[in-house]
Amino acid sequence: MSIRNLSPLSDAKSVAVIGGSARPHSLGAIVLDNIVRGGFSGTIYAVNPHRFDQPGVGWCATIADLPEVPDLAVVATPAESVPGIIELLGEKGTRCAIVLSAGLNQANGLKQAMLDAARSHCLRIVGPNCLGFVAPRLKLNATFARTKASEGGLALLSQSGALVTAVLDWAQARSIGFSAVASVGDMADVDLGDLIDLYATDPATKAILLYVEGVTNTAKFMSAAAAAARIKPVIAIKAGKSAAAAKATMSHTGALAGSYDVYRAAFKRAGIVLVETLTELFDAAEILCLAAEPRGGRLGIVTNGGGAGILAVDSLQGAGATLAPLRAETLGALDAVLPSTWSHANPVDVIGDAPPDRYREAVSALLRDETVDGLIVMNCPTGQNEASAIAEAVCEVVAIARGARIDKPVLGCWLGDSNAAAVETLLLDAGIPVYTTPDDAVRAFGYLLASREARLALTDRPVETRERSFDTTEAKRIVAAARADKRETLDQMEAQALLAAYGIAVVPTRFAAAVETVEDACGWLKPPFAVKISSPDIVHKSEAGGVVLGLHDRKAAAAAACAMETHIRSVHPEVRIDGYIIEEMVVRHNAREMIAGIATDPTFGPILLVGTGGTAVEIIADKAIALPPLDHAQALALISETRMSKLLDAYRNVPAAHREAVADVLDALSAMTVDFPDIIELDINPLLVDPDGAVALDARVRITAQAPADSNLVIRPAPMEWASSLVTQSGLAFYVRPVRGDDEPLLAAFFEHVSPEDLRFRFLSTVAHVEHARLAAMTRVDYRRTITFLAFDAARENVIATAMLAADPDRTRAEVALATRADMKGRGVSWTLLEYVLRYAKAEGIGSVEAIECADHEAALRMEREMGFATVTDPDDPTVRIVRRALAPADAA
Repeated sequence: MSIRNLSPLSDAKSVAVIGGSARPHSLGAIVLDNIVRGGFSGTIYAVNPHRFDQPGVGWCATIADLPEVPDLAVVATPAESVPGIIELLGEKGTRCAIVLSAGLNQANGLKQAMLDAARSHCLRIVGPNCLGFVAPRLKLNATFARTKASEGGLALLSQSGALVTAVLDWAQARSIGFSAVASVGDMADVDLGDLIDLYATDPATKAILLYVEGVTNTAKFMSAAAAAARIKPVIAIKAGKSAAAAKATMSHTGALAGSYDVYRAAFKRAGIVLVETLTELFDAAEILCLAAEPRGGRLGIVTNGGGAGILAVDSLQGAGATLAPLRAETLGALDAVLPSTWSHANPVDVIGDAPPDRYREAVSALLRDETVDGLIVMNCPTGQNEASAIAEAVCEVVAIARGARIDKPVLGCWLGDSNAAAVETLLLDAGIPVYTTPDDAVRAFGYLLASREARLALTDRPVETRERSFDTTEAKRIVAAARADKRETLDQMEAQALLAAYGIAVVPTRFAAAVETVEDACGWLKPPFAVKISSPDIVHKSEAGGVVLGLHDRKAAAAAACAMETHIRSVHPEVRIDGYIIEEMVVRHNAREMIAGIATDPTFGPILLVGTGGTAVEIIADKAIALPPLDHAQALALISETRMSKLLDAYRNVPAAHREAVADVLDALSAMTVDFPDIIELDINPLLVDPDGAVALDARVRITAQAPADSNLVIRPAPMEWASSLVTQSGLAFYVRPVRGDDEPLLAAFFEHVSPEDLRFRFLSTVAHVEHARLAAMTRVDYRRTITFLAFDAARENVIATAMLAADPDRTRAEVALATRADMKGRGVSWTLLEYVLRYAKAEGIGSVEAIECADHEAALRMEREMGFATVTDPDDPTVRIVRRALAPADAA
């Protein structure tokens, strides 16, 4: 469940405070007073067995006595009474409640009792143990906070009530307003994912701020965040950065994957901008409310102090910005209005004695320059000109530019305390955020860039899918054999065989069950040899003396194994020794040692890791983490995040290593996470990489004790099991498969063969050309919510039809839209494809499917009627028809 029955948080017309009271300092009294004093225009009720009178409040002794069904209930009663109250509210018909009460948990059974009472009525619960909820547009303050929230464009969703009060105090001082403030408390029902979905589509919400301590229902959270981040900034601060490292694991990969790092990787994948401190959260919130999104990271700087300008330049790299290269026309215009001693470059130093007019001319010139994506205007205090007068001039010229539709972000940086309050008021009122240091101003511009980059990563990043086949039959046999032996750890021979089944190069290897057979086991292997102990009790072989390298013949290998066994049995007599692994020594003079692997995070499930390998892997701690599945372009990007990435390039006399081979390994590991939720940890260390490729020298794999019932991926891979060959009633065969992220060129070529009339039918407007934004929405999809099916001709080369199915967050309904190539119309393709989409929707548990059709699209309306769709006229637009078909019985209301 996601946003179902949460609409009262946005449009409540009546509120009942259960436990509302006139008793001074009681929770019920504070909340009731806040609602009344906040100016809520709807009806307010207080439910309390003890009668009291309060202006603007209707008193009722019981919930049953309420004269109407309250849209929203606020529960402020002792914990033990909450389940019964929820049951009574559900019977009354209320569908959303905010439970402020603490003390409902699993241990005392009250949390589950509350949820059980709510479930039969589909009553949604925010909380328990929360500060409450604020909807400034409704003038509704249903909290026990001391500070009210002004109306504005931020939705603050917080797992900490104390943090909410701090943000409200800060916002009031900065004139920052909110569309909503929600303290989510224990998230027994309504969680962050639900509320992100709610405010993603709220037109009054310009950005979403998150304070996160931990995520529940991770897949829903990731899906909701990615959907929101496509259309508005989502900024988060994660508490617990310095928490203790994860529990010791058998692999380096598991040890390196700290919880905060995994959150960082997950947030990046979902398009969330992560900040480190409350100050950064406040600064990000402010600039996102005031400034337009830049087209890029090229920054212009106007300053009356050269040193301040240099300090700003020094901060650019950390913010992801660059210095704008001013056009010759701009430099000429500045030459005409500035003293001859001006800097003649960006930063534009207008000289220390610059009056307001000089600022006006410089700012105007840079705003008109197309190479400038954003502008910082700096002022250092002097005795010659008033800082406030310069601020007024800047405000005027920015207003003129915006009137001419030049809406670039402009930031102020006024150094010094003279007239600080007056300057700040002037600039903020003009929509110009103002900072007191150059690095703060540049960092703020960086938040705008980070938000832009996060959105573009969801819609515009490179995508490359490589068709590769793996021997999953062999891989399943290996895992099943280990499980049949009641082992959760694969031996090295099994681990290498598993890697080989997924196309990862491994070292030629033989196994000897005893010291006496080592010499013969060397067999066809070429010296020099490496001999390693095989023991279920030894995780890191080299540390236990279980690895000997550089053995030049079979006898040396046998002697090394004998000495190894003697040493290990003397130091670790309890250790079981299964045998010895003999490998060909891999000698690659230009090789780099890397690590690649899979670990399992308790919150986000499987993760992929790559970085610098070798025996000092934890000390170097150079790694990059991502959530699977990854495509090939994402694998290459992940490698680039490591410090090791630079060493893969050529330097001095060392040739470049085969970066693509490392990405191929990550592709294979990503596929393993999809195919085998059984794998808890997989560690390839070292992965030797040189100009000729990559080879795994050592691997460890740990699996679950029992076969998992379901996938534990929080990001759903493309459901390629729904690829199929279909045949129309007329006998036309075609192939259909789910869309991939790199199918945009195929889809673009398809729409070039769709008639103008059919384009109008498909997009409900006149469309001459289907642009990138629409194509990206159809190809770069979240498969938990959206899928596009591509129908190909018999040769599987050209797209002949498409069907896009987009479900709402609750999955109670989904909208479908079809398009068919002009030369394929009338041959049953649309009918057969739509039938297939309906089968998919039903398998996904979607309750109903609807399509929005132009009233004159007679062929589609006729087909849909014949397929059992009901047709109604859109009440808001008589030229549109809504066709709907139920696929499953509706849930209880």
